[in-house]
Amino acid sequence: MTANLTVKSIVDLVRSGKQTPTQLAAAYLDRTRSIAQKLNSHLHLDEAAALSEALAAEKRIHEIGAHRLPLAGVPVLVKDNICVRGSKTTCGSKILENYVATYDATVIKRLREAGAFVLGKLNMDEFAMGSSNENSAFGPVRNPWNLNYVPGGSSGGSAASVAARLAPVALGSDTGGSIRQPASFCGIVGLKPTYGTVSRFGLVAFGSSLDQIGPLTTTVEDAALVMDVLAGLDASDSTSVQHPQSDFARGLSENPDALKGMTVGIPEEFFESGLDSEVGACLERAIADVQRAGAKIKRVRLPNISYSVAAYYVIATAEASANLARFDGIRYGYRTKEAGLGLKDLYRKTRSEGFGQEVKQRIMLGTFVLSSGYYDAFYSKANKVRELISRDFDAVFDSGVDLILTPTSPTPPFKLGEKLSDPLAMYLSDICTIGVNLAGLPAISVPCGRTKAGLPVGMQLIAPKFNEQTLLNGAHAYERATEWHKDQPAI
Repeated sequence: MTANLTVKSIVDLVRSGKQTPTQLAAAYLDRTRSIAQKLNSHLHLDEAAALSEALAAEKRIHEIGAHRLPLAGVPVLVKDNICVRGSKTTCGSKILENYVATYDATVIKRLREAGAFVLGKLNMDEFAMGSSNENSAFGPVRNPWNLNYVPGGSSGGSAASVAARLAPVALGSDTGGSIRQPASFCGIVGLKPTYGTVSRFGLVAFGSSLDQIGPLTTTVEDAALVMDVLAGLDASDSTSVQHPQSDFARGLSENPDALKGMTVGIPEEFFESGLDSEVGACLERAIADVQRAGAKIKRVRLPNISYSVAAYYVIATAEASANLARFDGIRYGYRTKEAGLGLKDLYRKTRSEGFGQEVKQRIMLGTFVLSSGYYDAFYSKANKVRELISRDFDAVFDSGVDLILTPTSPTPPFKLGEKLSDPLAMYLSDICTIGVNLAGLPAISVPCGRTKAGLPVGMQLIAPKFNEQTLLNGAHAYERATEWHKDQPAI
């Protein structure tokens, strides 16, 4: 039953009285038992807690009425760096292996208020640092299209679970592409909102000026329905804003042929050397589909985008080194078992044992670029490059472009272990997505094809700040004109 359900169809079933949240929870848990272990997608699946959550949602529906709850009865899976009270929040790290969250993230509160319920917590790259979900302390996640391949990262558990239909929606976080790239690798929809659109209260920070929470779903309409609930000002997050647009889902139905009359920019930098030939072929077909749907194609330039990876890995690691300083073995989380240590040795041993290799590398790099004598040479310069990249995007949009179209990833999914020995090749997996985070823009990945081996390929659409409605309208119109979103892995 669950294999073909969307957020929209679940809400319709609950409102009609044909299904209850507890029935849906039982069905999804049954499917999860048979599939999740193959994927290693879940870190915490407490069936009793999930059914209790479903009962609470059922009670809320009876009290308020299903028609007044936009996500009535919808089961949601949550990336394990988002706090859910009473549940472990490990961030995929040994250092938080036994940490139980004492409060709910704002996004969790909003989902529950809308009639949804939490089904479980998902595997991820440790502290969201990775592009393959191989950096988790609890083992890699596998791609449901082919278990020998990565699902992308860092929200790999979220993308794999939605692709395998273990829930109609999962929350992820996106610092440099961590929603969109795994969505591309798993053949689903992944939306990264404008910075500040969704509250980060309750998200364990990686790069505070870059992080955003967003939904992974099987359709663009579902992403819009979830965004209607998640978006908005939060007094607990000073970086959050009141979005100037609202009712994204209704906007889709009012503009089913939204691409007609739009101008879509194609940045030449994303289609030059380094793009996999099969990905390139899928993107050329997607551009032709967009054109057939009525859009005007315009070739554009983003002159400084080639510096985005370098700027990102200075800024993100600098912010990570500051954010992760709190994990010291004193206040909470893992502490070394070695006795009789002084304070400095306690910090050193705890962090050496508790953090994985990738996290330690990034902390050291971030600490270095912030250190005396190197701040101006690296961190300050990277922020100047960030501003130049942001201005490049502004110039393209100011030239009359409504949306920018790029590959989501320069390659299709790669094999487990293939890039672990080459950090630069791994970092370049996010070359198409990083610039969006540096500029604070909204972007979405939608399925646009498959390789000869049957692996998914994603197309990224980018919009100006706070133009989620235009972004969703364009993605929805493309989705209506193609069939790729209907494909499911055989797992």
